[in-house]
Amino acid sequence: MTFAEEASDTTNSEDDTPGDPKKFDPNFKGPVAKRSCTDVLCCIIFILFIIGYILLGLVAWVHGDPRRVAYPTDSKGHFCGQKGTPNENKTILFYFNLFRCTSPSVVVNLQCPTTQICVSKCPEKFLTYVELQFMYRKNKNYWTYYNQFCKSTFIKPAKTLTQVLLDDDCPTAVFPSKPFLQRCFPDFSTKNGTLTVGNKTNFEDGSGKTRNAIELRTAANRVNKILDAKAIGMKIFEDYATTWYWILLGLIIAMFLSWMFVILLRFIAGLLFWVFTGGVIGIIGYGIGHCYREYHNLSGQPNSHLSIYDLGIQTDISTYFQLKQTWFIFMIILCLLEVLIILMLIFLRERIRISIALLKEGSKAIGYIPTTLAYPLLTFIFLSICISYWAVIAVYLATSGVPVYKVITPEGQCKHENTTCDPEIFNKTEIAKACPGAQCNFAFYGGTSLYHQYIPTFQIFNLFVFLWLINFVIALGQCALAGAFASYYWAFKKPDDIPPYPLFTAFGRAIRYHTGSLAFGSLILASIQIFRIFLEYLDRRLKKAQNNISKFLQCCLKCCFWCLETAVRFLNRNAYVMIAIYGKSFCRSAREAFNLLMRNILKVAVMDNVTDFVLILGKILVAGCIGVLAFLLFTQRLPMIIEGPTSLNYYWVPLLTVIIGSYLVAHGFFSVYTMCVDTIFICFLEDLERNDGSTERPYYMSQSLLKILSEPSMQTKKA
Repeated sequence: MTFAEEASDTTNSEDDTPGDPKKFDPNFKGPVAKRSCTDVLCCIIFILFIIGYILLGLVAWVHGDPRRVAYPTDSKGHFCGQKGTPNENKTILFYFNLFRCTSPSVVVNLQCPTTQICVSKCPEKFLTYVELQFMYRKNKNYWTYYNQFCKSTFIKPAKTLTQVLLDDDCPTAVFPSKPFLQRCFPDFSTKNGTLTVGNKTNFEDGSGKTRNAIELRTAANRVNKILDAKAIGMKIFEDYATTWYWILLGLIIAMFLSWMFVILLRFIAGLLFWVFTGGVIGIIGYGIGHCYREYHNLSGQPNSHLSIYDLGIQTDISTYFQLKQTWFIFMIILCLLEVLIILMLIFLRERIRISIALLKEGSKAIGYIPTTLAYPLLTFIFLSICISYWAVIAVYLATSGVPVYKVITPEGQCKHENTTCDPEIFNKTEIAKACPGAQCNFAFYGGTSLYHQYIPTFQIFNLFVFLWLINFVIALGQCALAGAFASYYWAFKKPDDIPPYPLFTAFGRAIRYHTGSLAFGSLILASIQIFRIFLEYLDRRLKKAQNNISKFLQCCLKCCFWCLETAVRFLNRNAYVMIAIYGKSFCRSAREAFNLLMRNILKVAVMDNVTDFVLILGKILVAGCIGVLAFLLFTQRLPMIIEGPTSLNYYWVPLLTVIIGSYLVAHGFFSVYTMCVDTIFICFLEDLERNDGSTERPYYMSQSLLKILSEPSMQTKKA
């Protein structure tokens, strides 16, 4: 039975007769021109939310101060390096005693229970306060050097070590350090496999104890991750600086490849599909062969037999590529992917012919409306504006308020721990007497006003409206593209009857009449996404307190809401197509789209997946071709053809950048194609239900599509 016969049986089984005006309108010539505004209430709510979002941005701009993110802050809440202040030339934050950073009071912003001051440079040598007192008698320059790391300026080191510890005026010792993220961190290095600080493994901490470099590194364990990230970050930056023009060239080639494939799909969709398939299978096969060669070459290497679990977490990613297990895992994944693609080709070979016909029809539509290929750029601009505005508001909200100081103790066992305090009078309060060694240090920016109390709520509002706007921008693009492609499908004589500027017209209709409907669909999707984010937040906050049952339930909730979001996203896309064609409200369009799809569930289940599969192959082929070329270039395997960059630290960093960037470029082009095919498929289903292929009610589909989908005796409506 053909698609047309299936549709005829389905239509006749409905309550509506073939002559019902719901099914056939002889004057219907594509997207309805005479429309009225839909979902006005949701449009008003959406506009009010946008106005509130703008007002929130203004309020956050008044109260926030991004300098609090750009500059480190000392224990008194003063910025280091801020112009027009006494700390203008003191751009680096110095910690008096990093050994206290093992305290549970250490917070994310590198605040630990020790005094922090702004300095102009980091210490360059070992020196304790006790040693200084002896050296000062011989050379006063030692005090000049040491005094720059004290809170106050003293004429000479007259105080005893006990007084210094009580008053916390100076550090008991300084160690060789280097600035990173505008903070002084120990200058760790490795000598003959031994960790050292300033070429020393053991040193005095200034309080009478002998310490070693391992203890200092353990004390600064949070800092170690940053130091490791620094080394990796610097190497990655060097690789990007060396290969940026190659990356840009790869993205440009990916753009031309995608554009070329879109054009070729119009003429040789069938051949190109098998090129896609053969290319993807070949690229994956090359990957399997390369993994096997690497696996075989590592057979005689020492330590290559170790597992990833034995190696543990390593900051140097290249270490994992020295293991046989890594390449074996890659080879298994690629083999499974290869088998999966081949099985899909075998079992879906009949439906692939229909998908190819839809692809050809989509190529014709894009050929007649080429401006649709430029629309992803407009979507990218809108999304960039939304993301930038959200990020700016988030930063301004996070930096709103006045400095708040908290009581911090080295051992974290004081009953006044984490209570607010005033650093100016702290040493005279009962807290300082009750908790020896306690510090009144800067903690964060906040306040007690109504605005400051609702900052977390404002952050949630910022995130929710951001998600709403992101989904609205995507919905607007889908509706505009659907309107343009529907104008092509329902044209009486293609391309003569296609209205002028179809994309611009469809975009204007969507904005003028259906902002409320698009906002309604976007609101549903944003609500699901914010709930998923809330579940993820709870999972991270309660991870240690969860039992197996709660973990299982939470996993089920995550899975259910992921499925719900996927289903809503699919239904929304088809609802936007119906809105673009008929101009009805969101709920009515969604219901009609759902009913239409349910009446043709077998076609939808196969056609949608097969067409997506074909387009995904195209994306993979574009990214794979560029990826293989980049791999050969970055690994110096094309010296006879072209000389690529040399001495890369991590060749996989620019390689992954090129592959991911090429895939996103291809996705931008093929997303237009996906919307085109989806729109034509919905119009095709509507065409089957509206018409019967007779002379009085002929099909609007093209002859090429009709040959695949319908009886040969049926004819399309031609001039």
